[in-house]
Amino acid sequence: MEKLRVGVIGIGYIGKFHAEKYANMADVALVGIVDPDRSRADTVAAALHTDAYADYRDLGGKVDAVSIAAPTPLHFEISRYFLEQGVDVLIEKPMTTTLEEADILIGIAEAGDLIIQVGQLERFNSAVGALKDVVEKPMFIESHRLSIFKSRCTDVSVVLDLMIHDIDIILNLVKSEVKSIHAAGIPAVSDHVDIANARLEFETGCVANVTASRISIKNERKIRLFQKNAYISVDFARHEITIIRKDGSQEGGIIPGMAIEQRCFTRGDALDDELKAFVRSVRSREVPEVTGQMGRDALRVALSVMDQIQAANRRFLER
Repeated sequence: MEKLRVGVIGIGYIGKFHAEKYANMADVALVGIVDPDRSRADTVAAALHTDAYADYRDLGGKVDAVSIAAPTPLHFEISRYFLEQGVDVLIEKPMTTTLEEADILIGIAEAGDLIIQVGQLERFNSAVGALKDVVEKPMFIESHRLSIFKSRCTDVSVVLDLMIHDIDIILNLVKSEVKSIHAAGIPAVSDHVDIANARLEFETGCVANVTASRISIKNERKIRLFQKNAYISVDFARHEITIIRKDGSQEGGIIPGMAIEQRCFTRGDALDDELKAFVRSVRSREVPEVTGQMGRDALRVALSVMDQIQAANRRFLER
């Protein structure tokens, strides 16, 4: 099998991992990495036995697919360049800064029969994959994504950095249009919103209460779903699902009348799985797990959440 020629643009915290994963794939040739910090690019390239570039355009004509892990404001420009070159792209979330940019990229990909996969890493968590078998018609959802403060990624809000993971998962499970959004959040230690809460109401009647914080004293990634006759709790970090169902019994067990089932999953390498899924989509031309349209849908809700937060904060400052 001929090796797929892949490049990585942006060798920061995430991009470096992309490059390392590709370099270890037997059916992939990592032909180059790109970063404006040429010293960093040279160091990583030397370790991975590939070429380093300072300008992404230097990869033109040399790649079949690319991972774009550059800062979010550059996603559109870089993605458009490669799509117009006929190259398939994996774009780290959020895919763009505006819906208009996302629409342009999706349009180019559709016209050229090209692959856009959006990097929503949590979709490749083994516990998330198993949710499809147990979630039927959720009526109420509560999610918490909390992180100890790090200086990395404070150039965007916690909504676009962390909450967008849960927005994507919830949209994929509920499969309904969002009817209304109520949100609040503040910039506590950075120039952007560091803690946020959003209440999403769907056309089906489902309500999701979504909280994200990057100023927590602990790390936590959990989601709880309630549907008729069942409560489902997911711990993303522990790769565990707890299912509590009504079973009709009146005695015994931790909760009378309820059956409790615990499912534990192997802690896989979600990024490796994500990138291998991208490579498979590029080779087979199959629809990726997280399409450009799905990335746009999550971005649309995230931007609406931010609009609500910014409007509320302006009103607060005007008082």
